[in-house]
Amino acid sequence: MHTPIDLAAKLATFTEAWQPRTVSLFNGHDVMVAKLRGQYHWHVHDDTDDFFLVLDGDLEIDLEDGATVKLAPGQLYIVPRGVRHRPRAIGEAHIVLIEPTGTPNSGDPLTAAPRRVI
Repeated sequence: MHTPIDLAAKLATFTEAWQPRTVSLFNGHDVMVAKLRGQYHWHVHDDTDDFFLVLDGDLEIDLEDGATVKLAPGQLYIVPRGVRHRPRAIGEAHIVLIEPTGTPNSGDPLTAAPRRVI
């Protein structure tokens, strides 16, 4: 298959915040887009790093040590596995996430958003 994935077109298919959509697979990982508004809750991923790439808007990621990472469009940050964090969108932010398929976005399978493929 030789068709590129249009991330803006994929993002235009939904409005819900904090509900990632899988747009492709990469070596056993979901490549996802998400819209973020406001703040998410504190959480941790014990078994995997958490990859954030900002496409549009501004994102802040609060870390358990009191630091805040500020991301603008075109910037990325990887939260190391086992580090408690809380992402916060300033306005609305559009991001790319890459996680092993099946990783709960909340760090807890009971509170995670369901996997959606678009």
